[in-house]
Amino acid sequence: MKKEKTNKVKYWIGKAHLWLGLTSGLIVFIIAITGCIYAFQAEISDVIQDYRFVEAQNRPVLQPSVLKRIGEETLPGKHMHAILYAKPGRAAQVIYYNLDPEYYYIVYLNPYTGDVLKVSDENATFFRFILDGHFYLWLPPTIGQPVVATATLVFVVMLISGIVLWWPKNKAASRQRFTIKWSARWRRRNYDLHNVLGFYSSAIALVLALTGLVWGFQWFANGLHKVAGGERSLLFTEPLSDTTKLYNQEQLAMDVLYTRMRAENPTAKILEVHIPETAASAIEVAINPDDETYWQTDYRYFDQNTLAELSVDHIYGKLSDNNAADKLIRMNYDIHTGAVIGLPGKILAFCASLLVASLPISGFYIWYGRRKKEKSEGLVKLGKKASKIQVPVPVQ
Repeated sequence: MKKEKTNKVKYWIGKAHLWLGLTSGLIVFIIAITGCIYAFQAEISDVIQDYRFVEAQNRPVLQPSVLKRIGEETLPGKHMHAILYAKPGRAAQVIYYNLDPEYYYIVYLNPYTGDVLKVSDENATFFRFILDGHFYLWLPPTIGQPVVATATLVFVVMLISGIVLWWPKNKAASRQRFTIKWSARWRRRNYDLHNVLGFYSSAIALVLALTGLVWGFQWFANGLHKVAGGERSLLFTEPLSDTTKLYNQEQLAMDVLYTRMRAENPTAKILEVHIPETAASAIEVAINPDDETYWQTDYRYFDQNTLAELSVDHIYGKLSDNNAADKLIRMNYDIHTGAVIGLPGKILAFCASLLVASLPISGFYIWYGRRKKEKSEGLVKLGKKASKIQVPVPVQ
């Protein structure tokens, strides 16, 4: 009785796994294959884009106000977002970003001489195209984002149901679950590939999917944060400057803050000065000790008139102000890409994404092969039944 009940439960789990896979398979394939391609975006870009590099010199770099002026002369009338200084040997970046109308440009500069090395339209690059597919399926964000998020949630259910279906009934069946029978017919090999590769990639695939859900659904991000013990807000809000006071120092505010932050953080790999959006906005300075990840960045905010440091109540402030749960959410992107453990993590994310992309294909062929076989067996049974029927011979 118990065995019969177990088989019935597995039957319905199998049905759910099948139909969820058929309905979301194409979307899961696109998300996985674009994630796979994007895995080494930074490394590939460094190889093919030589304008990202300059010869390191033993002299001070130009102040942010100078790079800002050069950027304004290069792209007049555009909305400047930030000025980024990378580690020695890399170009500085003047970043332009705007939502309406939407554009995203980076002016690469030699930080020692101010020479313009490249004006890059980031929205027209290959990797931006891949990222739009990964996030939005190349649809408008208001449509594509919820579709991708929902498909990711469905994929999590499929992973769990797949493990239940994969789980061996006894020790004798265990070996089959872990190995691929290469000498078998194509249909059996495809079945083994779907089951075995699905199992081996399931743990990393689940991590990739869950970190994707943090961006996909606000309720999921908030829930994970609270369960982990988070208390600070996940919603970014900008502190405000005191507009009743005027900045009256001779040196420009962004230059003063850059010099101060560089002196306090001499080994920082990234130092990014954000341009205030309005007269009431703060000046944000982002300081990252590691240019391979993002989670360790200190985000610091200063009154643009008094240069007094301003505090925030969300997780995007100083790293030291955050607890473990806050750091987990800040680490989400680096976990998702595998960068949190360096190059080995990126390789794992790449391989897992590639295997996940193969699952909808092998799963479809399992379904198609069974459907074709059932149809063929149905015709054979119908033929046998017809042969037993005695057809009356007409009288001459």
